[in-house]
Amino acid sequence: MSETTRITEKGQATIPKRLRDKYNLEPGDQVVWLEGEDGIVVRKRTQSGGRGLLAPDADADERAAIAERLSEGTREARDREYDLYE
Repeated sequence: MSETTRITEKGQATIPKRLRDKYNLEPGDQVVWLEGEDGIVVRKRTQSGGRGLLAPDADADERAAIAERLSEGTREARDREYDLYE
């Protein structure tokens, strides 16, 4: 079944009530917007919702290594930003 909603001037879109009920979406829940060849897919974010998105075919060790590199990059970016205020 297809449903249509409008995008507001602020870029907001309402998820139809039928779909919010079906997928147990409540105020304050986060959703993930994924781009695909056929368009945009919206999924409810879960605790592990982002795991594997960047490396869907990687095993657990490879994912751990990727996560460590991403964490290191985040720390470095944070440190650079902190240096701007010193």
